[in-house]
Order: sequence, then C-alpha cells, then structure tokens
Amino acid sequence: MPDDSRVNEVLEAAVAAIGGSTRPGQVQMAEAVAASFETGEHLLVQAGTGTGKSLAYLVPSLLRGKRVVVATATLALQHQLVERDLPRLMDAVGDHPALDDLDADRAYAVLKGRSNYACLHRVREGVPDDQGALIDLPEGSQGEQVVALRQWVEEQAADGGTGEKDNAPRHTDRVWRQVSVSARECLGATRCPFGEECFAERAKERAAKARVVVTNHSMLAIDAIEGVPMIPEYDAVVVDEAHELAARVTQAATDELTVPEVERVARRVQRHVADKDGDDPAEDLLDAAAALRAAIDECPEGRLDPPPQDVADALVLVRDAVRACLSAMPKEAGGGDSDPGRQQAKAWLSDLFDHAERMAKGSEHDVLWHARGRDRIPARLCVAPLHVAGTVRSGLLEEKTVVLTSATLRLGGDFRAVASGLGLRPDDELGWQGIDVGSPFDYARQGILYVARHLPPPGRDGLGAAQLDELAELVDAADGRTLGLFSSRRAAEAAAEGLRDRLPHLTTLAQGEAQLGELAAQFVSDPHTCLFGTLSLWQGLDVPGDTCQLVVIDRIPFPRPDDPLTSARQKAADAAGGNGFMQVAATHAALLLAQGAGRLIRSTDDRGVVAVLDPRLATARYGGFLRAGLPPMWPTSDPAVVRSALSRLAAAAGSPVAPTSKV
Repeated sequence: MPDDSRVNEVLEAAVAAIGGSTRPGQVQMAEAVAASFETGEHLLVQAGTGTGKSLAYLVPSLLRGKRVVVATATLALQHQLVERDLPRLMDAVGDHPALDDLDADRAYAVLKGRSNYACLHRVREGVPDDQGALIDLPEGSQGEQVVALRQWVEEQAADGGTGEKDNAPRHTDRVWRQVSVSARECLGATRCPFGEECFAERAKERAAKARVVVTNHSMLAIDAIEGVPMIPEYDAVVVDEAHELAARVTQAATDELTVPEVERVARRVQRHVADKDGDDPAEDLLDAAAALRAAIDECPEGRLDPPPQDVADALVLVRDAVRACLSAMPKEAGGGDSDPGRQQAKAWLSDLFDHAERMAKGSEHDVLWHARGRDRIPARLCVAPLHVAGTVRSGLLEEKTVVLTSATLRLGGDFRAVASGLGLRPDDELGWQGIDVGSPFDYARQGILYVARHLPPPGRDGLGAAQLDELAELVDAADGRTLGLFSSRRAAEAAAEGLRDRLPHLTTLAQGEAQLGELAAQFVSDPHTCLFGTLSLWQGLDVPGDTCQLVVIDRIPFPRPDDPLTSARQKAADAAGGNGFMQVAATHAALLLAQGAGRLIRSTDDRGVVAVLDPRLATARYGGFLRAGLPPMWPTSDPAVVRSALSRLAAAAGSPVAPTSKV
C-alpha cells in the first residue's frame, strides 16, 4: 500500500509554503491517487472548485518514482500547471528527502504536438510553392506578423527558448503555419540540417527525462488510442478536466474533406509527380475534385446513412487519384525525403488519402455527414467515430493506470454516465472506483438555485417576451453583476439587445463584440455590467468576488436534435436496448448545466443566484437527473424571493475593488 504519511507530509509542506493549509478533500484525493498508482485500479475523482486538486494529484505523481502523464483539456490549465503549480511545488518541497533526487529539469516538462513549435527549417529556408519558388510573404498586417514571428523564432533559438506557439507574439493561425510544420511535413531530426536545434525535438528530450509530463487530451488520444508514439514511455495517467475527454477524443478522431482542399493539394503536388506514359495524376485528382463538388452540391445536409451513390463514387475517385499521385512521387533511398517541398506534398497527399479512404470505406463504427458551407467556410464532408468508449478502453484503460478528475463527474447522482462513456462498466474486471471529495464551499448557504417554473417552455425561436422580461427583472435586482449563459449566439445577442433597451443604465456586453479576454476584463472592472455568451463562457470563465452574483441560464443545454453525431449515438443506444435520450442528450445537458452553474461560486466568500429560465428543469421527468449533477444550492421557484436576495447582495456589495479574472 502507498505511504500515506509521506504523501500527506509533502502535501502539507507544499500547501504551507504557498500560504495555505490542506483541506480534508484535498488530502483524501491525494491518498486515493497514490493508492490508485500503487494498486493499478482506475480512479474517478470529483473534486469541487477550490479543493486544490492539482496539488492533490501532482504530489503523488512526483513521489511515484516513475513517469506520470498529466493530460488537460485547456491551455489555461496547462499553463497553470507548468508555470505556477509545478514550479511552486518544487520550490516548496524540492529539497524534501522524498524528492531530493529531482531537480526542476527532471521533475516536469510540457509536451505538445509538433505544429505547436516553430520550425527552424521553415523559417530559415522556407518551403517552395507550386512552381518551385519560395512563398512570398503575405502583404499588410499578415506579412508584418510573419516577420515578427521569424525574428522571435531566431531570438528563441539564440536564447534557448521553447519556440512554443502559445508564447509567440500575437498572430493568426494562418500566419503561424508560415513558421511551423505538421508531424508528416517534418523532415525528421536526422535529415534536417537544424535537427540539433529543433524546438520540438528538444521538448521531446526534456519530456524523456521528466518525472511528470504535462500534455493535452488530443496528444494523449493520438499516443494511447491511435497508437502513434508521441509521449515517452509511461504507465500512469492523470486526466484533468476529464469530463471533456470523450469529446476531445472524438474531436481528435474526426476527419474532414473539402473540395478546395483537394484542388489545392492537386495543384501543389503537380510539379513533384512524375509523368508516366503521358499521364498526369495531379490532373486526375483535379477531375476527382470536380466530381466531388458536383456530388456535394446535390447532397442533402446532415447525416449520410448511407451516402448517396454519387458521393460514394466521388470519394472512391478522390482516394484512387491520391493513391496514384503518391505512387508517382520519386522515391529516395532509406525511405525518407530530404526535399522539404516534396516531403510537404507527400504529407498533404497522405492526409488526403486517409480521409478519403475512411469515408469511402463506410464503416458501421463511423458517422458520415455533410455540413453545408457558410460565410467563408466551404461545404465539407465529416466523419467521426460513433463511439469512443471501446477505443478509450482498449487503448488507454487496458494499458495504463488512469486517474480521471474534474469538478463535474457525478451526473445524475453517480459516476456511471461518465464512466460508461469512457469504456468502464459496473463491476468491471479492470477495477475502478469513483469518489467525491466534496467542496470547501457551503453551497446551501452561499447560493440559490432558482428555476423560473412559471415561465412557458422555451421555443425554437430563442428568447420569448416572457423570458426577456424575467431576465430584465433579475438583472435589475442584481444591479448588473450578471453572467448570461445562452444556448446559441443568436439568443445571447437578442438578450443583450433587449437588456440595453430595458436597462440602459447598465453595461451589457455580448460575446463576439470583442476578444473574450477584453470582454472579461471589462466585466470585472465594472460591477454594473452584464456579460452574455455561449459555450466558452459556460466552461472557461473564472470570476470570483462580487463581479458575478447572478448566473442566468436561458434553457437546458440539450444538443441540437439535428446534430448528426448526437442523433446517431442516440439511435445506436436505443437500438442496443438503452435510452438514447438519457444516455446521450440528457447526459450532455447535465454536464454543461453543472459546468455553467459552477461559474457562480468560485471562493468561500462568493454569494449569488443561479437562475434557470427553463421550467422543464422543475417539471420534466428528466429534471431530477439534471438537478442531481448541480451544486447543492438552496432551491426555489419564487421570483420575489430571488429578486429580494439579489437586491440585498447588490446593496451589500456596493462598488468593490474588482478581482482578477481568468479566461
């Protein structure tokens, strides 16, 4: 069994060094994580906001003696771990006898996908365009960004920097592609003249020496589930923000195909393809792209089950034309390629072949759908796995010891919904347990859950007059201080417009009017402000203090009924004898509701109201399942009681000094 006393001793020393004291839930979690590493039994840990869960898993990870991978869903948490938590932890207890064999360089490292690091070869020698000339810099601000990035890259190389995208000067994704390459485009450390300086290779070297490797869910999925070695050898994983894992694995395993992409690849590989008997495989690929365009133009939007025959035929044409282009590529001895332009062309073709082949194959384990083009986004075919539970189980859970943690893992009152979505079954031979270590917050005293039971059910056309009136009354009572979480951008914008008319003395901000960081800063700086938005606010905003005393949720966040992947998963669950609505739609909604409601109480001093304008949370049969996943706040359906509470909170708050927000 693990040495709990050693874990507790190091944890207490670490927390004391940063000016705090351990909490019972934090200690319980640290001991459970250490026990999981020792026994190999998988662990699901729900740890509420403020528990201190990062230290609770980092301490036993460092003490384990063997490498542990920590995977996060968001860059914000990744930055918190490698820039704050781990450095502070090592400063606090690095000289403890249990850790005295570790220095900072071997204690931890961060590892990202290759395209997240600048490529010195790309910066210094460039990559030829379709005609063999070096690609010119874009004009205007984009060109200026490329120049600034190239200067920054050289400074990073000279100063021993990491060359990471997240630390680079401000830029667009398109500009970043001018200084980076994908894994397939990379020449490889042995063939590249700058291999010894390579930022990505140095990151791998640091990770190979580290006790704790911090990465993201997508890298974990590629390494463990797709079987592409990306991370140095390990046998234990901590998955933080684990409620996101199934969605991130699905995202990593989703492929897209567009006609402009096929045409672009055909033009760019044309000069590399050797003609045989007068044939031009690149022209054949352009012809296949034309056939695909014609098929997609006639194709209905939504799931293709099965795909129309002309779509299926066009996918075969694209696949076969890409294969011919690959076969026509000149071969180099040793299986590599020292020509960066040709290497890039092969990478584009290989990706295109994989996507077309998968779609043409039409596996029963995949969902294929057509998404029509909008604005500047072209129409595209998409394919995603019907389920990821089996792949997570076989690729990760059967091979590693896995700790999954989040503030929202108990949905409907237990762990079964999340566990089954990741491939764990009740009484599973793999062995797992779920524990809830609670929260330091007294939700029943700090928060009110208000369900506007008297309102009509929400319609398809967004907010009705009754919902807008209710919203205005609540916001007026709170004197601003409101975070509005909406099911769609249109609903958020309509609510913002309605409130500006009704409450002109308050400032109302809507997502999309500026960068999210700027909106959050303005929200924090003025308590008489409302911030309305969609998904990124449901899960990504942390504003403790009096700035946010009212969180409004316009409706239960069920997935769109016409979403191809969701509807396919519901049908599959029904066909298997289950309840597709509860297993898929209600579980999705419960997770987002819990995340959204969690925006309110972020510290022991916070007070406020979560107001749900959808009466179905109180009246529908599934309402109990959804409410069971929410923080245990004091419930009411009386609007007068809620308005009175908000008015008292607003009066007590006055105009406090604004806290610091994190997005």
